[in-house]
Amino acid sequence: MDSMEFNKIFAAILVAGIIAALTGFISKRLVHPEELKEAAYHIEGVEDGAGSGPAKEKLAEPILAMIGAADIGKGEKIAKACASCHTFDKGGANGVGPNLYGIVGANKQAHAGFSYSGSLNAQGGDVWTMAEMNKFLWKPKKYAPDTKMNFLGVKKPADRAALIAYLNSNSDSPKPAPSDADIAAEQAELAPAEEEAAPTAEEGEGEAAAAEPASH
Repeated sequence: MDSMEFNKIFAAILVAGIIAALTGFISKRLVHPEELKEAAYHIEGVEDGAGSGPAKEKLAEPILAMIGAADIGKGEKIAKACASCHTFDKGGANGVGPNLYGIVGANKQAHAGFSYSGSLNAQGGDVWTMAEMNKFLWKPKKYAPDTKMNFLGVKKPADRAALIAYLNSNSDSPKPAPSDADIAAEQAELAPAEEEAAPTAEEGEGEAAAAEPASH
């Protein structure tokens, strides 16, 4: 056997050994997924399935406390995004949506000459209070699922406060700023107190022992 032939055989054996080593490494990763799991990224906001309870329903953020100091000029600018469907001047014509002059404090679904879709008074009573307008403007489709109003909503609390302050000013008789009682009622409805934390194992054992009769 000459040296050339020997070198070819040696090279073939070396390549075969490398391929075998790589194959073994890949196979180990495939049959031991726990090693890959440890290296996986945790996605923010996504809970592991084990032990997770039902998700809490998201509600509109309270804004009545912001109304008194809200920027009416900013609210007027935000309202311009609605001008393709609504008019805001006194005695203005209805468009795709009803005229909104004097809307704060007005009865829901009551503007003359406009045919409403959905049921706006299915929740929160028959009057457009500032608190009800906040919930509606946050997500109109959530407030009145059957409405044909194709508007996703005003997501920022400060923007909703400014818009409502503008709509309130756009009236013959603007309503007074929300009272402390109104603000507290909205906070209780939309920002309920967090549930008490579950006791630790030691605390739970102590409470259970205290609850047992002297002779759960």
